Amino acid sequence: MRIDKIKIMVVMAKQGLNQLQLAEKTGMSRGNLSTIVNGKRCKVETVIKIATALGVDYSELLEEKEA
Repeated sequence: MRIDKIKIMVVMAKQGLNQLQLAEKTGMSRGNLSTIVNGKRCKVETVIKIATALGVDYSELLEEKEA
């Protein structure tokens, strides 16, 4: 799975969070979070962990599949 960079950045901005703050909320390293935000594939469990920390449904963070 991949997280859509624009979608997660919008949610983070609305909540006034930067990557370091989000990393702390998820228990992940900032470096690991950064690579995921920038397009690296990750497990569904990781997406759920990030979405939970942001208080959104994980599907709101996923990339749209191209037709």
